[in-house]
Amino acid sequence: MKYQQLTKEQFTELHKEFAEFLATQQIDAKEWQKIKIENPSMAEEELNIFSDVVWEDVLTKTEYLEHISENHINLFKCKSEVIVRIFIKLNNTHKSFLKSADFQWFLKNPLDEDFEYFKAEKKYTKDRNQELFELIEMGSQISKGDMFEEINQVIG
Repeated sequence: MKYQQLTKEQFTELHKEFAEFLATQQIDAKEWQKIKIENPSMAEEELNIFSDVVWEDVLTKTEYLEHISENHINLFKCKSEVIVRIFIKLNNTHKSFLKSADFQWFLKNPLDEDFEYFKAEKKYTKDRNQELFELIEMGSQISKGDMFEEINQVIG
């Protein structure tokens, strides 16, 4: 398995797509129930293959990731050949990006002296989607990129 198996909740959300996936392999609902009982390892393999297909599709479409922690924000623009990272460091120990009021203050005052910015880009050292998946496993979330683009304009 290339990524990780989807959660039960994710499978529930994607039940229609999973049924279509099974249908491409000539497995209907009745056959699927039989496989789950009589051949659980085959059922597990089907779940794994479907999970990889879903992850591959999601990651291929991913353009931005972000990871927000108490004192740091990592914003990523995921291009085809390179990933651009904006790192924001909060130097005020009395504030936190995880507190709503402090985060709103940051958005209104991005050039305040409490913030340090670093921007860099690098080529992927592995498969693009694999690197994005690893960032997600470390806590990054897929985003629409609004914050990346806004901060990028502020810092140039």
